[in-house]
Amino acid sequence: QVQLVESGGGLVQPGGSLRLACATSGIIFRVNTMGWYRQAPGKQRELVASITRDGTIDYADSVKGRFTISRDITKSTVYLQMNSLKSEDTAVYHCNLYPVVTNYWGQGTQVTVSS
Repeated sequence: QVQLVESGGGLVQPGGSLRLACATSGIIFRVNTMGWYRQAPGKQRELVASITRDGTIDYADSVKGRFTISRDITKSTVYLQMNSLKSEDTAVYHCNLYPVVTNYWGQGTQVTVSS
């Protein structure tokens, strides 16, 4: 049984920071590429960051220099540190494999950036 459980979202002012966590179970964490995705109202879901099994990292241009993806293999958890948040970062954030596995989508965590 695969489960991906996101946490850490909330309401933050522009320029603030949040750290999201994605606790995984039921998957071979170390051999998969993991990604953080987000979907804003009225927009398509987009990949914002990914980390491969060998630790190669990639970011969407919109978050480069502000977001940092990392993982703790011992905890089977992927993190997304988000700094210098902007209103356009407001979205529901999900983690999943990359490429995505449709059945693995969790509830996500809401991030709202507003003053």
